[in-house]
Amino acid sequence: MSAPRSDRSPWNWLLVIPIVLPLVTPLYNFDSPRLWGFPAFYWLQFSFIFVGVITTSIVYQMTKRPPVTPAAPAEQSTKPAETTDE
Repeated sequence: MSAPRSDRSPWNWLLVIPIVLPLVTPLYNFDSPRLWGFPAFYWLQFSFIFVGVITTSIVYQMTKRPPVTPAAPAEQSTKPAETTDE
C-alpha cells in the first residue's frame, strides 16, 4: 500500500490570489483609464486571467514531485559470447 498523499504545501496559498482578486470590485469598478478604447473594467478583468495563469504556473512548478525513476536493471555480463568454429 502506498503512503497517503499530502498536498499541504504552503505554495498552495498563492492560489487564493486569483480567486479573491476578481471579487474585490472597488479595484476595477470605474471607467477610466481606457486602454485601446476599452474601459478599465474590461481590460482589468482580462488581466486577471493572466494573473491566474501565472500564479497557477508558479504553484505547479514549486509543488510538483520529482519523477519516479525505475530501479536500475541488474548488470549483465559484457563479455562477448564465445563462438566455436568447427
